[in-house]
Amino acid sequence: MAIVQLDNVGKTYPGGVDAVRGVSIQIADGEFLVLVGPSGCGKSTTLRMVAGLETVTSGSIRIAERVVNDVAPKDRDIAMVFQSYALYPHMSVRKNLAFALRLRRLPSAEIDRRVSDAAELLGLTDMLDRRPAHLSGGQRQRVAVGRAIVREPAVYLFDEPLSNLDAKLRATMRTELKALHQRLRTTTIYVTHDQEEAMSLGDRIVVMDGGTVQQVGTPMDVYQRPSTRFVASFIGSPHMNFFEGTVRRRGEAWVFHERAGQGEAQQPIAVDLPASLSGRFTLSQDRPMTLGVRPQHFKPLKSATTPGFACVRTTVRSVDPLGEDADIVFQTPTNERAISRMKLDSEVRADDPLTLAVDPALVHLFEAEGDARAIA
Repeated sequence: MAIVQLDNVGKTYPGGVDAVRGVSIQIADGEFLVLVGPSGCGKSTTLRMVAGLETVTSGSIRIAERVVNDVAPKDRDIAMVFQSYALYPHMSVRKNLAFALRLRRLPSAEIDRRVSDAAELLGLTDMLDRRPAHLSGGQRQRVAVGRAIVREPAVYLFDEPLSNLDAKLRATMRTELKALHQRLRTTTIYVTHDQEEAMSLGDRIVVMDGGTVQQVGTPMDVYQRPSTRFVASFIGSPHMNFFEGTVRRRGEAWVFHERAGQGEAQQPIAVDLPASLSGRFTLSQDRPMTLGVRPQHFKPLKSATTPGFACVRTTVRSVDPLGEDADIVFQTPTNERAISRMKLDSEVRADDPLTLAVDPALVHLFEAEGDARAIA
C-alpha cells in the first residue's frame, strides 16, 4: 500500500488544450478515492498520468514518496482495470490471471498461490478452466479485476470499469468492489461519470469540471455542503433545483426573493434566511443570488408543521411515478422545470394546484455570477 500525492499536476495537449489544470490531491494509504465528473472534465487524463500512460506537463506525482513523473508504468507498482475487459479470448481464466505474472518470471508456486487466492476472493474458482467467451459480463469483469489483484500492487487504478454493464449488474459489482476494498485495504483511485457510483464507493470523492478540481470531501460532505453550483447540480439525483433572485433585508432578517416574471401566473418564491445562515457572510440589499433546493426537501404543505417553513404555490406540470415516490414537476418564474420528489398520499394530476413548503435551514445560496461559489 502507499500514499499517492498529486502536486499542482497539469496536462496540456498540442495546440494549447489544457485537459488538466493545477490538480493537487493526496490519497491516503488504503483510501478509496473516486474522481467523478462529466465527460471531458479531465478525470481519466488525471488517472492515466498517475498510471504513466500520459506524460505530465507540469507538477509532480508521488507514489510511496517517490516522484514517478518519468518512471515507466511497469515500474510504478500499480495495477489498472479498464472499461474494456481486455481479456485474451484464447486463454482460460487461469491463464489470463497468470499471464502478467509469468512475464515477470515469478516462480510457478507463487503464481499458483496468487491465482488461487484471487479466484477464491472473486468467486472464480469454479471458472478457472473456462474461456472468456463462456463467461457473463460480470464474470469477465471479475477476471479483469483479478488480473490486477494477482499483481499485489501498491495502488489500484480503475477507469470506469462498470460502464459496459447493465444497471442491475453495475449495482451488484459496486457492492462487490466495495467489499473487496474493505478486505484488501489497498490504495485505490477510481474514475467514473456516475455520481451514484461515486457516492456509494468512495471514502472521499473528487468532483472535477473543466480540468480542475471543484471539491474534495466525503460523499455526504459534498452532497450536504456543495462548494459551487456545478457540484450541487452534479451530485444528487434528481439534481438540485435553482431559482434566481435577490436577498433583501426585512427588519433584522434577510429574505431571498425569487425574481418575478413578466405576466407569469407562477408565484415567486420567498424564503426567510435563518440567522445562522445569513450570519456567515456579508449581505447587501438586492444582491443577486441563486437559491438551491434539493427535490427531496420540498414537502407537501400539510407535512410542514414547523413554523418558519417557506411556501411555494404553483401548478403541477407533470407527474413522473417512481413506484412509492413520484417526481412532481412544477414551474416558477425563473425555473421552468423544478422538481419535488415525494411520497404520494393522494392522487396528483397535471394542472392541479400545488402548495409546497421548504425548511429554510435546508436551502443553499450561490453567487449568481462568476464561478457560482456557495456562500452558505
